[in-house]
Amino acid sequence: MAFPLILSAFLVLCASGYSQRSPSPGYYPSSRVPTSPFDREFRTLWGSQHQRSEQGVITLLLDKSSGSGFKSLRSYKSGYFGASIKLQPGYTAGVDTSLYLSNNQEHPGDHDEVDIEFLGTTPGKPYSLQTNVFVRGSGDRNVIGREMKFNLWFDPTQNFHHYAILWNTNQIVFYVDDVPIRTYDRKNEAIFPTRPMWLYGSIWDASDWATENGRIKADYRYQPFIAKYTNFKLAGCTADGSSSCTPPSASPMGSRGLSNQQRGAMAWAQRNFLVYNYCHDPKRDHTQTPEC
Repeated sequence: MAFPLILSAFLVLCASGYSQRSPSPGYYPSSRVPTSPFDREFRTLWGSQHQRSEQGVITLLLDKSSGSGFKSLRSYKSGYFGASIKLQPGYTAGVDTSLYLSNNQEHPGDHDEVDIEFLGTTPGKPYSLQTNVFVRGSGDRNVIGREMKFNLWFDPTQNFHHYAILWNTNQIVFYVDDVPIRTYDRKNEAIFPTRPMWLYGSIWDASDWATENGRIKADYRYQPFIAKYTNFKLAGCTADGSSSCTPPSASPMGSRGLSNQQRGAMAWAQRNFLVYNYCHDPKRDHTQTPEC
């Protein structure tokens, strides 16, 4: 009886897409940036009773009373920002787990933001990883989201995986385990974030939009919802640092963009796992997104 069970498990794994292995990008920016102790680089921003630290792992909790978040002590005008994250299995609909750059507290109403967000789900369905870029916009003004959503080639609830944003004067690159999954190029200053930003992490209730456009809400019978963060990496040019500072490179090509091998790995990720691209959404007003 063991063989049918093994075969069944293998078929489920294949159907989920988790049996795929990513191609080598040939360049591993995470290995070039040392790990930063949480206590040295961050502070708790909210929900201190829903945050705990143990052996270098920061756990954020969401229940009916509160979620939790943290913020870097320093702001940056460019750099590499990453963390290894492990998500909660089971019912997580409506829950948003995030790692993002923002200056929303300093520029309410017209802030900049670069997001990695994990959108919760129901058992048997994959998490969505949403990337987004806001330029001078928030809920108080005209919101122009630039969302691209991906499924993943692994189960993000089983182990820690490294997620990162590289932001320099020419482009933004989103990485999953050093595989670039998206770039956002600077075509002009009006549609590219240039003001200093802080790095944040959080878990919160986004029931009104996170899962199937808000159709499925957070269910607190499954609380607490948790997210684990470790292996924090921050390297770049601080807002008050030297004007001659050079941020880490996105690739072995330096300022010339991604290498051919990296572009091949990104094409693989987008071909197999991209599930939404704002540039291809016929319901969007693309006069507001000229980069498309």
